[in-house]
Amino acid sequence: MSSAAIVVENLRKSFAGQMAVDDVSFAVASGSTTALLGGNGAGKTTTISMLLGLLLPDGGTIRVLGEDMVRHRYRVLPRVNFSSPYVELPHRLTVAENLTVYGHLYGIDHLKRRIDELAEELELTAILKRPAGKLSAGQKTRVALAKAMLNRPEILLLDEPTASLDPDTADWVRGFFQGYQRRSGATILLASHNMAEVERLCDQVLMMKQGRLVDRGSPRDLLDRYGRDDLEQVFLDIARDRRQPSAQAAS
Repeated sequence: MSSAAIVVENLRKSFAGQMAVDDVSFAVASGSTTALLGGNGAGKTTTISMLLGLLLPDGGTIRVLGEDMVRHRYRVLPRVNFSSPYVELPHRLTVAENLTVYGHLYGIDHLKRRIDELAEELELTAILKRPAGKLSAGQKTRVALAKAMLNRPEILLLDEPTASLDPDTADWVRGFFQGYQRRSGATILLASHNMAEVERLCDQVLMMKQGRLVDRGSPRDLLDRYGRDDLEQVFLDIARDRRQPSAQAAS
């Protein structure tokens, strides 16, 4: 636990009496990439929202970079960032204006220089003055990445970062995350429905179903445990209750 960037213990959250996250515990090692997997409604987004401090848990604890997220999240948030294609930037603001707003929220020093660095790295220079609402899907993804990289995060939370992207753009995005992690030693928690992406990027997989954590392990461990050739089949086995590993193997 001492080398864990994220430690979650007995986490619970319900909405209108419906349990969304039910007694979930896990740890994410510093410098690793962990996948949080499950079908729609499994509790992934709710868990990520609590990790970001956007939702307060009903019970349990979350420690991020050694800090309690309920009591001291403002010590942690400047060191964390988040990216999702489902969270759109204000359409009327230009790319540069959007990045400037977020840069001020994060208190970035030498902000214009930082935006220029990211614009060059992510090939955004030609569209900095374009309204965010006029961007293609691939351009929006690169701008979202720039927003997520502004504060050089130690922890990066990603919610389906390559959803709706063509294969070439999606591959570029995955390579970008791998390069950033190699350079920075950042910790990444990834929610995805792309199992090939998970196999490529992740050291650990956490499988959620109906708000509970039902299995975990490295991609190789899960493939061996379920006797499958790819994680998509493991995902379907768990989602459809087709096959259960032994209790000892799953622990």
